[in-house]
Amino acid sequence: MPNRSIQPPIHKITRLDLPEPRRHRLDNGIQVLENRLGTQDILKMEIIFRAGRPFELKQLAGRATATMLREGTQNRTAADIAETFDFYGGTFTIPVNLDVSNITLYCLSRHFESLLPVVADLITEPAFPERELQSFVDRSVKRLSVDLSRNDIIAYRAITENIFGSDHCYGYNSTPDTYLGLDRSMLTDHFQRAFTAANCSIVISGKTNDRTISLLNTYLGHRLPKGERIEANVGTVNRKAEKQHIDHPDKVQSAIRIGRQLFTRHHADYAGMYVLNTILGGYFGSRLMNNIREDKGYTYNIYSAMDPMVFDGYFYIGTEVGKDLANAAIDEIYSEIRRLQEEPVGTEELEMVRNYLMGNLLTMLDGPFNVADVIRTIETDGLKPDFFRSLTNTVSTISSEELQVLARKYLNESDMWEVVVG
Repeated sequence: MPNRSIQPPIHKITRLDLPEPRRHRLDNGIQVLENRLGTQDILKMEIIFRAGRPFELKQLAGRATATMLREGTQNRTAADIAETFDFYGGTFTIPVNLDVSNITLYCLSRHFESLLPVVADLITEPAFPERELQSFVDRSVKRLSVDLSRNDIIAYRAITENIFGSDHCYGYNSTPDTYLGLDRSMLTDHFQRAFTAANCSIVISGKTNDRTISLLNTYLGHRLPKGERIEANVGTVNRKAEKQHIDHPDKVQSAIRIGRQLFTRHHADYAGMYVLNTILGGYFGSRLMNNIREDKGYTYNIYSAMDPMVFDGYFYIGTEVGKDLANAAIDEIYSEIRRLQEEPVGTEELEMVRNYLMGNLLTMLDGPFNVADVIRTIETDGLKPDFFRSLTNTVSTISSEELQVLARKYLNESDMWEVVVG
């Protein structure tokens, strides 16, 4: 028996290897990435379409089309579809994503053959019923009205619109008029352009086998039309940062968002900024937390984040504080940024952040579904297969001096948009 009074040795994580997926090609050209690591009788399938905002001809067409897929097919009503998934204990979701439409299925492996035909119907023969479309529009307008009463939502919408511009696919905001302008022809047009084999890939994980791939070929490889690969319409961003205050007098707190355009995961400095962002505001022990929450007591929560999309990305800092503390909080935010630019990060702090991030990266490899999420990101963003290894290597080896250079390069106050709502 081990001696519980003696602490076990601590082993530093030095290398993490992402399992290489098996690659298949269906008869219509769809690439399937299979992660055959499961031991339990369950699997997860994600069908990924290049059908998000960069591929729209009309604003909100991507989101509306994806949402309406589950509202019935030519042969099945929405109630029939829901009943089938309930009967077999499957979970079917279509997560909202700016770049792609993800159709996700969780089910027991033995029920995959029963549920896959339903999914195939949804992505090949959707009905887009007028009545359900009107219900979607009505719900969305009401939800938007509620959202626009919240300072944090207003601030988020303002910072992204300021950074990218109101005509940019990553910058435009939905309005009641945008929803009310949706019609069935816009959805069917977007569906016919984007939901084809040329714009599709599949990631499947869990307890899979050769029969699983054969079923995919039968129901998707033969039914989904080949189509043509559509090109993204992203545009360029060249906007000078400004400060914006939006009055919202009925609220006792002000929402603060400070941010700038950054880059995608392809950029050479992405991994370094991943570490720098964590130090500044990316975890509970971050500098912004320690200063503005723990020391000053200005807020309950403050954070910084990088949001990389397929074709662009941005960095931002967010918090909510009392109205009388907004200016003081902003001053302290910039003070922490200047400290990163002027003083090298200490060895003890950097090692703590390394260990934190390596632990997080390790959890990404914990189980077949987590591994599949990493594989999906690499596939969706078109990254090199060694991206994960390169990221972990940078986390393990980046120096204080390199972080200081990145802070001076990307965290200048003059490049930051500033939005205060309240």
